[in-house]
Amino acid sequence: MQIFLKISAYICLLVVLSCSASYKKLSNNKVTPKNEFSKYLLEEYKQKADFEAIEMHDWNSAKLYSEKALAAIEGEEILPEKITYWTIETVKRFDLIKSYNNLMTVYSDALKLDPYNLAKAISSLDCWSEQQEEKWQIWDINKCRDDYLNAMHAIYDVLDKKEKKLSKLESNSKNLNNVTSIVTQDVDKNILQIIYFDFDKSKLSGINIIEIKNFINKNGKKIKKYIVVGHTDTMGTKKYNINLSLKRADAVKKALINLGIKKENIKILGKGEKELSVKTGDEIEHPANRRAEISPLN
Repeated sequence: MQIFLKISAYICLLVVLSCSASYKKLSNNKVTPKNEFSKYLLEEYKQKADFEAIEMHDWNSAKLYSEKALAAIEGEEILPEKITYWTIETVKRFDLIKSYNNLMTVYSDALKLDPYNLAKAISSLDCWSEQQEEKWQIWDINKCRDDYLNAMHAIYDVLDKKEKKLSKLESNSKNLNNVTSIVTQDVDKNILQIIYFDFDKSKLSGINIIEIKNFINKNGKKIKKYIVVGHTDTMGTKKYNINLSLKRADAVKKALINLGIKKENIKILGKGEKELSVKTGDEIEHPANRRAEISPLN
């Protein structure tokens, strides 16, 4: 029995030493990555490795984060771990799989347009999955999930702005033969706040509430009346999506009322899948299209 215990202790020691080796290498690193994306990844994963090693003494997680940080230093392509990598119960895995797929949908565009939030989303999804696998620190699960959602919402905003600017440029280009000069207005001024929703959902997240509150704090004094327009992607029937878009607009209306806006000063519309932010075919999920837009009502 004593021999067995000694062998077990020796094996455990080897495992700890193996796991801590990559963290030690990361801690001693003096190399700065050559591009911004790799730099942001290094910062995000090192922060998580430090937390797991120093605060939690979780060397397996510290090893994973350290290895991904070291790979970022080398300029390797860094992706979130596939959800099958983690041991997570099926009911909890669904949201993570959906989140992984959403991230991979925008990965290439975000790499060019918003590398900071892409790095944040990748590392936070790994963190969310890791904490969900352990499933005993609810506050850490929620924080990692909220960090992921916040980063993804920021990416969607960037992609949405790009799409609208391209649409505006295409529209102006078509009219060049009919006018001698063009006076353009920033199309983003027409939509002051965009709120994104999860697939087939109309419930606002905690981050959504904060976004709406910040919007009111910044613009409430100069807006008398509001219009909230709900939208969907092309999954589902047109009738179903009209109803879903109305529910999304109504959810935002209720949030505005809770923040002190009189209900008679808020108008809502549901456009369903009629005005896509990102053009897709039918029966296509796209996170940038699942939104509600808050604008001043003229």
